[in-house]
Amino acid sequence: MLARSLRKSDVKRRLLETTAALSKGGMQIAPEQGRFMALLVELLGARRIVEVGTFTGYSALCMAEAMPAGGELICCDLSEQWTDIARDFWRKTGVEARIELRLAPALETLDTLLAEGQEGRFVLAFIDADKGSYGAYFERCLRLLRPGGLMLMDDTLWGGDVADPEKQDADTLAIRTLKAALLKDDRITLSLVPIGDGLTLARRR
Repeated sequence: MLARSLRKSDVKRRLLETTAALSKGGMQIAPEQGRFMALLVELLGARRIVEVGTFTGYSALCMAEAMPAGGELICCDLSEQWTDIARDFWRKTGVEARIELRLAPALETLDTLLAEGQEGRFVLAFIDADKGSYGAYFERCLRLLRPGGLMLMDDTLWGGDVADPEKQDADTLAIRTLKAALLKDDRITLSLVPIGDGLTLARRR
């Protein structure tokens, strides 16, 4: 499947290999998911994107490459260690000028964007960070999205744990709670795609 669907550049391949060698390399999104997200960016013509959770920058790289000229991607993360790797690979692919990295707790960054008058000005949001805050991230990103904007939330199958009643840890419960709320939320159009570890799509109505 991957051999017939991915046009993976040498830089992207090296970023995936670099990340896979890290102790937390499993946090990396799957390459086919990155390709799918890039296609969504192209379809939307997304000029303004916000990402919550950047890690070593593969998802941001995929989206930034697919953005129209003059696009802006705001990345929220806490780790200078991981995002230093991201910045290096963004430079190598020539997308660094499209990306603004804000190193701070993501909720603070999202609240700052709202306070700056950015409500309704983003076309796409991608959430891939601490699961316990997904509900709070969702509410803020929904406000930041324009009507018709799209939110992507990663890891919402959570290795199958969300379907296992014996799994009662905090992260699993947070994802279950969010999914139950999204199903009843008439502000969005909802879909769950079984790609990677489950990608939930929510389009703001």
